[in-house]
Amino acid sequence: MTAQIIDGKKIAQNIREQLKLEVSKLSVKPGLAVVLVGSDPASQTYVNSKEKACQEIGFYSEVHRLPETIGESELLALIEKLNQDPKIHGLLVQLPLPKHINEEKIILAVNPAKDVDCFHPVNTGALFSGFDTGILPCTPAGCIELIKSTGVALSGKKAVVVGRSNIVGKPAAMLLLQNNCTVTLCHSRTADLSAEVRQADIVIAAVGKAGLITGDMIKPGAVVIDVGTNRVNGKLTGDVDFVSASQAAGFITPVPGGVGPMTIAMLMKNTMIACLNPFNPL
Repeated sequence: MTAQIIDGKKIAQNIREQLKLEVSKLSVKPGLAVVLVGSDPASQTYVNSKEKACQEIGFYSEVHRLPETIGESELLALIEKLNQDPKIHGLLVQLPLPKHINEEKIILAVNPAKDVDCFHPVNTGALFSGFDTGILPCTPAGCIELIKSTGVALSGKKAVVVGRSNIVGKPAAMLLLQNNCTVTLCHSRTADLSAEVRQADIVIAAVGKAGLITGDMIKPGAVVIDVGTNRVNGKLTGDVDFVSASQAAGFITPVPGGVGPMTIAMLMKNTMIACLNPFNPL
């Protein structure tokens, strides 16, 4: 058995084309502002991709590239300015930030109505409480879209998420739960990871350890979503050993070309939602 590859690039492009069509009918341009502090290569690549997506779809786009030495108060002042700017509907500060800047303080400073990354506690709280703000965390929401693209029904399925980060693991588990999966959230202290993963109809691997999930851990026919992005000998690779896992899985995402393009597509979708149906947390 060889798994069917889930083409994240194609699915993401379909979402972008739909957004482009919707934008062409609007009297207002959805606006996205991205703040990048420092010169981290991965962050720069990601920000450039966001800027390109905005241009392609027809969004208004601002990218604020700031030196790594910028003071926290100066960064907070820029965020407040963007919070007040009516042209900006979505605002995100690229993480990680330099060590002298308090990430929590920066996340809290972003207006929840413009928080298209869905990092603010108001938005994460809404997600975990079942309130529908319209905005979902980008990478986890992209994972759900990829799973749905296979035609596999989520309801009643056993899902295992490997990784418990606030950005991917926890919200992915919550979205799976909302889709009526029975969810197990695994992490570095899980006693027998292989045994847990082997039970899963759906696996989301998001731990940041190359090749952690191998083919012998995959239930035959399972849907495997690989969120991992690891550099090994200069090559980008996932948390899943693709060669062995694809011999057992029914569907699998590649790295690159799987989850990555979906993250940006869902960010664009969130910006559109923030423009058309702004969530008022107050």
